[in-house]
Amino acid sequence: MDEGTELSLTIAQIVQRLKGSHLHSQIESQAKECLHQPEIKLESLKEDVRSFLKTSGWEKKLQNAVYRELHVQLPPGHPAAPPEHLKEPLAYMRKAQANWEKRVLKSLNSMSTELGVPLARMRPAVEQKELTNKWNEMGTDEPDLSRFRPVYAPKDFLEVLISLRNPNHDSSEDVNARSHWGLIQVPLNVRDIPQLRQAYSELNLTTGQLGIDDHAHIHPVIVDQDSAAAQQYSRQGCSTGLRADLWALILNSTNQPPDVMHYEQLKAGVIQHDLLVDNLIYKDVKLTASNDDYYFVFEDFLYQVLLCFSRDTAVLEHFKYNSATPPKSYILGKVGDEECAVVYPPNGVIPFHGFSMYVAPLCFLYNEPSKLYSVFREMYIRYFFRLHSISSSPSGIVSLCLQFERLLQTHLPQLFYHLRQIGAQPLRIAFKWMVRAFSGYLSTDQLLLLWDRILGYDSLEVVAVLAAAVFAFRAENLMEVTSLASAEAVLADLSTLKVMPLIQIFLFATAI
Repeated sequence: MDEGTELSLTIAQIVQRLKGSHLHSQIESQAKECLHQPEIKLESLKEDVRSFLKTSGWEKKLQNAVYRELHVQLPPGHPAAPPEHLKEPLAYMRKAQANWEKRVLKSLNSMSTELGVPLARMRPAVEQKELTNKWNEMGTDEPDLSRFRPVYAPKDFLEVLISLRNPNHDSSEDVNARSHWGLIQVPLNVRDIPQLRQAYSELNLTTGQLGIDDHAHIHPVIVDQDSAAAQQYSRQGCSTGLRADLWALILNSTNQPPDVMHYEQLKAGVIQHDLLVDNLIYKDVKLTASNDDYYFVFEDFLYQVLLCFSRDTAVLEHFKYNSATPPKSYILGKVGDEECAVVYPPNGVIPFHGFSMYVAPLCFLYNEPSKLYSVFREMYIRYFFRLHSISSSPSGIVSLCLQFERLLQTHLPQLFYHLRQIGAQPLRIAFKWMVRAFSGYLSTDQLLLLWDRILGYDSLEVVAVLAAAVFAFRAENLMEVTSLASAEAVLADLSTLKVMPLIQIFLFATAI
């Protein structure tokens, strides 16, 4: 497909998607209203209306909406390509993802059957009233969750990734013996340090970074409500006072009255219906954030956001470009009847152990639940979903694992070989950090500096780079260990680490 055709297809898709939006109706009504103004002349109507929309800020809002669409939609594929190719081009990845989904759904259904808990039920009026009254203090509730267990933990997912193989690839042809050292044995293109230096040039040692030399950082500009400019700014870190607004601007999360209303509708859905996954959310928050020194105070916020998220059918939109497919269950007594199959949970995302940690750091930035919710949802459908689905995307968890292993093998071969020999494969230690984008492992100020760069570069690659940099930083101690347990002990506490110096030194001061 030539460039011109691709561009016109993209434009047509974006126009189609924005046509039904709240922004479209707002701009339309503004354009109609401005017709009564004396400066709008009939002979130059089109130019005058356009000029009015520009000066009144609507053109910028439209630009931001288009910029957002460009980030969340698929690049146009070949017109003859089936939809599943757009979700994930590699057949063996699609098959592995489908098998994993079956396994997760089977685990959820088994739990429902064993415990005699329905997947969904209408709450009695008394229970609805009770939940409405304690909506802002759900953390005080102590339901008996002992029977519930997480549907899966990151280590279960890692085993699936380790077993991935491309049936068309003969690994014996690989000249490079190092490729057999790691756990990930799929041939994907991942960037090495010279390519990363080029891609992340703003992180070089001579450029001021927030998180190291704050006084030398480019002086904060009053951002002109421009998503693209805010994203560029974020590459060198956001100052604490500006971060919440900058992130919302990058994500085009405007929190308009329709967004607030949408959140209230989701809240009403939580109050009316009880889902089995609610128990998994409660359990996860209790096991993770509630035990975390930084995040335990946000327990109520986490319940509110995650319970609403599970009901949000707008999240289903992202399955167009996610290799995953939303799981389906059958209406009671209609098992096997495809017409009675419904997406479950309604957002198509089954929470796993640690899922609540995607939300927890955002609680430091937003204290208004609807704003917190809309920023989290946008972060999820842009980035976090890639950390728990099997795909060949450069930001997908498979590529991140491979990139982490390659960086270590290439630049710290002795360390990698030593850890492998003692049965402490580096990925077994680093996987839990990467699957959560380091949430819950770094101190919050450092984590937010890392996430600044994820947003700034619109990529999760920096997560794999940081994981390799942590091993490089602790290499001396790791060379002394003799078991997996002692290697894990050396890397048990990352809360004192400074993210930006580690990434900069690893990328720009490593001999290549």
